[in-house]
Amino acid sequence: MTKVSFDDWKKLDLRVGKILEVENHPNADKLLVIKVDIGEESPRTIVAGLKKYYSLEDLKGQEVVIFANLEPVDLRGVKSEGMVLAAGKDDKVIFISPEKTIEAGARIS
Repeated sequence: MTKVSFDDWKKLDLRVGKILEVENHPNADKLLVIKVDIGEESPRTIVAGLKKYYSLEDLKGQEVVIFANLEPVDLRGVKSEGMVLAAGKDDKVIFISPEKTIEAGARIS
């Protein structure tokens, strides 16, 4: 396991987000395109490999934790502007989410 300094940890911008929309990725069988409200002027588009684990209906309305300052990347033709944090083991994946409802955009510290 790689150790991370506290100064490096402070660079991460983790925020609570609410999933507004979900659709299948047009160019990838295992990916979903998710629109997430993280308290900004417009929702973020995030591409995630969650199709095997969640239906579109299950995701809509979920509160999740987003890695918001991850450098954007093009994933099979769709720009992804962050990452949804999840835990996985064997064939199970679950979201990292707040224990209670909180405003979209709340910072994780």
